[in-house]
Amino acid sequence: MKRIVIGLALILCYACGLRSQDLKSLFVALPDSLSPLLTEVNRADFGDFLASNMKAEVKNRFGNISEMTRLTDDYLSVRLTSASTLEMKLLPMNDSVNVVCVVKTYMAPAADSKVSFFTSDWKELPAGDYLQLPLETDFYLSPQTEAGKDSLDNLRSYADMYLLKAELSAESPSISFVYSTPDYLDKGTADKLKAYLRSCPLRYEWSAGKFVRKEDSGNI
Repeated sequence: MKRIVIGLALILCYACGLRSQDLKSLFVALPDSLSPLLTEVNRADFGDFLASNMKAEVKNRFGNISEMTRLTDDYLSVRLTSASTLEMKLLPMNDSVNVVCVVKTYMAPAADSKVSFFTSDWKELPAGDYLQLPLETDFYLSPQTEAGKDSLDNLRSYADMYLLKAELSAESPSISFVYSTPDYLDKGTADKLKAYLRSCPLRYEWSAGKFVRKEDSGNI
C-alpha cells in the first residue's frame, strides 16, 4: 500500500510539473533534430540574457548571430538569420494538456511561412487537426463589375506562386496571415493587384482546441 501511495504521489508531481511547464523550459528541451541551427546552450542562453536585461544574441551552430526578440510564459520569437524567423506559442487543449504552435518564416525575398504543431514533449501533430490554412482566394476581394473581374484575372496571371506569411500573437492565442505573393512581383503590378486584396490580415483565434477564422466582408 505504501508503494502505491508513493507511486501515485510521483505521478501527481509529474503531472503538476507538466501543467506548470512554460515555453522557455520547452524551448530549451527542444530536440536537436528540430533545432538544426541552435544548440541547447544557445536556447538556454537566450532566456538567461533576457532575464538579465541583456540583448539576447548568441552564436549559432554556423557561427552567425541569432537573437531572441521576445519571451513570455507562452510565446517566443527568434530572429534565426537575416532571412528567417521562428515563433512559438503555447496553446491550451484542456486543464492539463497544451500544444505548441511553431511558425517558421523564410524571406527570399518575399516571406513564406510553415505552421506546425507539437505536443509538449515535441511529437509532431497533424497540422490539419488544429488549423485550416487560408486559401489564396480568401485574400481577394470580389469585384462587382465585369471590368473589375477581367482586370483581376489579368493581374492574377502574374501571381503564379502562393506565398503566405503567418504571425503568432504574443498577447493573445491567435494567428494572422498575410498574402505575401505581391512582394515578389514588380512594383507596378503589385500596386495594381493590392487594389483587389484585403487591407487587413486574416485572423484566426484559438477556440476549443483549434484555430478558428474571424469572418469579415469580402466585396469591393
